[in-house]
Amino acid sequence: MRSRVIALLASAVLLAAVAVVYTVSRGADPAPADSGAAIGQRLQMLTNGRLSYTSGTGSRQVTPVRCDRAHAAAGTVACLRPVGALSAGALVVMDAWLRERRRVPLTGFPNRLRVSASGRMVAWTLFIDGHTYATSGFSTRAGILDTRTGLLVDSLEDFAVIKDGAPYRNRDVNFWGITFAADDNRFYATLSTGGGRYLVQGDLAARTVRTLAPGVECPSLSPDGKRLAFKAAVGGDPKRGWRLSTLDLATLRTTPAAEPRSVDDQPLWLDARTIAYALQLSDGTNQTWAVPADGSGTPRLLLANANSISPAP
Repeated sequence: MRSRVIALLASAVLLAAVAVVYTVSRGADPAPADSGAAIGQRLQMLTNGRLSYTSGTGSRQVTPVRCDRAHAAAGTVACLRPVGALSAGALVVMDAWLRERRRVPLTGFPNRLRVSASGRMVAWTLFIDGHTYATSGFSTRAGILDTRTGLLVDSLEDFAVIKDGAPYRNRDVNFWGITFAADDNRFYATLSTGGGRYLVQGDLAARTVRTLAPGVECPSLSPDGKRLAFKAAVGGDPKRGWRLSTLDLATLRTTPAAEPRSVDDQPLWLDARTIAYALQLSDGTNQTWAVPADGSGTPRLLLANANSISPAP
């Protein structure tokens, strides 16, 4: 019996050690890892509510860890746990072996989640009221955790807002879709107020945000820090859906991607030239697609039955 326990523990460590890309998966039992696959060839994702990862051969390995949203970078794995009838939600921060490092109780329904490139900062968005960005009257809460210092920002609504160069206050302020710059202090997010939606740049240390441009939702900073991938409401009306686009931060020039379908997701840069994003099918399942960031090419299916992907760190 003792030898069996040791063998099981060893297998569990091996499974976690080779996991580099996580996803959420449903309907499949956890499968053993293939130790021959290279770590750099793995992709993390969510498959039907469970954290999973792809192997070097493309096969998908599903873990028992359940998440509504997940993201990983530089050895930090973040998971927004589902809200159940008898359980509240939570942010769970794990290491690359899926060992829990920090748990933060949260109230609301998981929507967006990002880990900074260094693995230090974790940012999330929850719906407090409502469940879609396509309507008005919803309420969100966006927070930040510094995994190094333990600093916890419960809500960006506590930050000072500078709108169009002047201090701004309004009870209807909402934030969502945070993405961090390389210094782990500057970040970008979406601000909604007064019927408009704006790209904001934030300063964590100064606890301030300032508006940069209108109509930018769920931004995602490129690896070189010069562009944002985002979703843009068609004709400025979210009820008509969103167009996947990129924004040059130096010129504020927008380039629509070659994806004609509505994308309601915070996109992800797979590399300097490629953006990934999730699309939900009519039956509720998710697919992850990829498209060039410069507006050329055509969309290609990256992963079926998966969302919340992370490239290999």
